[in-house]
Amino acid sequence: MRAKQAMTVIVGMVMLGMALSSCSQPLSTREKGTLGGVGLGAATGAIIGAAVGNPGAGAAIGGALGGVGGAVVGDQMQGQEVRQTDQQRQMEEQQREIQQQRQELEQLKRQQRRSVDDEY
Repeated sequence: MRAKQAMTVIVGMVMLGMALSSCSQPLSTREKGTLGGVGLGAATGAIIGAAVGNPGAGAAIGGALGGVGGAVVGDQMQGQEVRQTDQQRQMEEQQREIQQQRQELEQLKRQQRRSVDDEY
């Protein structure tokens, strides 16, 4: 009976993984963290549950707890990615501004040289 429950849990996890991986859009970092947490939590819960005689309940509880933990970690990682992307965008914008100012400075220098040359 235990083997049958464990197999049911494993098949359910595989089917869930296949369903999520077949989404038309790639998974976000938060979703990847949640999925990883569910898988790891369910596997750990099934092992612990098997030791006390109920691998199905252990997998369900472990999967839920792992999902919550994975979602929290994934959310933090996704937030960090967003901040890094924003910082990179700001740096590129500042580099463009610096380049534009350098070009304007060179243009002003050329104009000044011309006006000085025209005076002599």
